[in-house]
Amino acid sequence: MNTQPLPELVAQAQQLLTQIRQHPQYQRLNFDCDVTLGDVSQFFNTLQWEAAASTVDVSTERFFQ
Repeated sequence: MNTQPLPELVAQAQQLLTQIRQHPQYQRLNFDCDVTLGDVSQFFNTLQWEAAASTVDVSTERFFQ
């Protein structure tokens, strides 16, 4: 199991997605799909935001010490 933090994994996936989108072989493909790379990119953006937000300590204990 990978122990890298989720935001790092998502960033790596986004970099791979960019490389795929720019790859000449991918650009020559002509296929119709319900999910686009833009959809996948938006998913990773949302996932990264949610993962980063969940790592923020929002407990109020420290505010009242």
